[in-house]
Amino acid sequence: MDASAFPRDLLQAQRDWNATYRALAAPRPHHTTALRRRLLRLSVRIWWHPYWSAGPAGPAGRVRLRELARSPDPRESGTSR
Repeated sequence: MDASAFPRDLLQAQRDWNATYRALAAPRPHHTTALRRRLLRLSVRIWWHPYWSAGPAGPAGRVRLRELARSPDPRESGTSR
């Protein structure tokens, strides 16, 4: 399962979730309430995304989404596949 198997908005939401989590986990984070609220909103968006009801992705699909979201975005590095 590659990145093209996931909708772009779902993959971006997972990347945003990762960035928000890192910001919240940083030493002495600023705006912790806003970060926690954002993390919650993103969690809901990811968990209830229509993609999960459309196919047999299951738990393995959610793990793959998290793995792909941690990898560098090829659009940002200037290379294409």
